[in-house]
Amino acid sequence: MTEKTDFPYLHGFSNTEQMRLAKQAKFAEYTVYKEINFSEQKNILEVGSGVGAQTEILLRRFPNLNVTGIDRSDKQLETAANYLKSLGGFEGRYDYKEMDATDMGFEGEKFDGAFLCWVLEHIPSPAKVLSEVRRVLRPGSPVYITEVLNSSFLLDPYSPNVWKYWMAFNDYQYDTNGDPFVGAKLGNLLLQQGYKDIHVETVTWHLDNRRPKQRKEYIDFWHELLLSAADQLIKAERVTPEVVEGMKKEMRQVASDPNAVFYYSFIQAKAKVY
Repeated sequence: MTEKTDFPYLHGFSNTEQMRLAKQAKFAEYTVYKEINFSEQKNILEVGSGVGAQTEILLRRFPNLNVTGIDRSDKQLETAANYLKSLGGFEGRYDYKEMDATDMGFEGEKFDGAFLCWVLEHIPSPAKVLSEVRRVLRPGSPVYITEVLNSSFLLDPYSPNVWKYWMAFNDYQYDTNGDPFVGAKLGNLLLQQGYKDIHVETVTWHLDNRRPKQRKEYIDFWHELLLSAADQLIKAERVTPEVVEGMKKEMRQVASDPNAVFYYSFIQAKAKVY
């Protein structure tokens, strides 16, 4: 995702968005990484490394791991490098390269694993990306993919402006060659590109009165996610400022509702190269 591509990135590249991405990675870390294991890998490829938030988690969770991250945005890569440098302790274990994931400048069988998280939804040709990933992985290497399934989102009480905004959010991404439903297609995509040992699982966030504190945290997190696209959607005339203000008001109301329900599912896939 980048300013240089012929498709717009839904969330933009502002400093606020970069901070949101780092916060999002930490917020979702437990759920996303619950089944991810790179303990036997030494050098993995991270596709769409963005601001370095996932790189930091990978390096922290797997102390013997080295990560090569690629992204099409030089601004994101600069932020990622500065972020990891500011943390300290990861020197010599990561490298970032500005690169098109559909046409990587790596030799074949260079890495022993690959990690993709919330990236294929933004790429017009996910099959090409997975083909390139397979090319640069050694036999026996695992690939882990985490992706969206935006049709699963439910918020109760019913909030009409939130719903209008969410439909516009997904329509805009789809119309600009992204895919807000790509998670459900991961099994097919991996099969088509020749991967083996494919496992696909649905992971769900379902928060209600059983966990009121967590429910509010997730609704507030989702509110930030929705707002990150507001400027793009208004500029593209997909929503009006009035709908955005209505969405914000309804999200605040639901966050404080004693009987609110938040539901969202995403998809995780694991496969191997042989």
